[in-house]
Amino acid sequence: MMVMGFFMSKYLPAFLSLMILAFPLFASEVTEAKAIRIQVDKVDREALVFLPNESKSKAPVVFVFHGHGGTAKNASKTFAIQKHWPAAIVVYMQGLNTPGKLTDPEGKKTGWQHKTGEQGDRDLKFFDGLLNHLKKEYKVDENRIYCTGHSNGGGFTYTLWQNRGDIFAALAPCASFALNFDAMPKPCIHFAGEKDPLVKLEWQQKTMDRVKKINGCDSNGKEWAKYCTLFSSSKNTPLVECIHPGTHQFPDIAPGLMVKFFQSHTRP
Repeated sequence: MMVMGFFMSKYLPAFLSLMILAFPLFASEVTEAKAIRIQVDKVDREALVFLPNESKSKAPVVFVFHGHGGTAKNASKTFAIQKHWPAAIVVYMQGLNTPGKLTDPEGKKTGWQHKTGEQGDRDLKFFDGLLNHLKKEYKVDENRIYCTGHSNGGGFTYTLWQNRGDIFAALAPCASFALNFDAMPKPCIHFAGEKDPLVKLEWQQKTMDRVKKINGCDSNGKEWAKYCTLFSSSKNTPLVECIHPGTHQFPDIAPGLMVKFFQSHTRP
């Protein structure tokens, strides 16, 4: 691997199997933002990373995955985890053109693999490569690594949980569901819209019920925040259901609540 800084560079050495390039973005506004590019199976992959100003101690890491047709740049504005948790390394990853399960069957828009083994596990490999880079280049607290995503990105959050569950301290999928889901118990906060016309609440509820079973949650919940119910677990892997009155849009309440949830959970 070779690391090199650049600004608005257009030429990349083709012989590298894995290459990282980083440069400041929005220098006048957010100087800690960096664009990172790596090659995975000879395909360029990109992510936008926000670094904490304080680097003396190990930092938590939050991975964020946009929905189908989204971008890392837009996700950095809607999720804005870096504003709610400035001490964290926040990673907004960019998807590739992907056929959608519910829309865009021709795959003209960006997205993420829907299940294990699909498309050569290109997005799982992207995650692995980027996490390895972060560990080498920055002070990462490996017991505080988190993941969230909206819609297709939320579905990929479940795919990561199923395939890389031992890495995460907690997860926060939004407006998504997972078929035949099976994974190790992990703290989870799931956001769902009552009026979601695309990913039906009924589908999401089935996924949350499956998570309750995996996590060993109590059958009765208690209020955790507005719209949110906490289901405790004897395994210390609770589920918080945040069922808001909205639709499929990413809810404004989500970033602050997921950061609150993340901060309360560390990997044993």
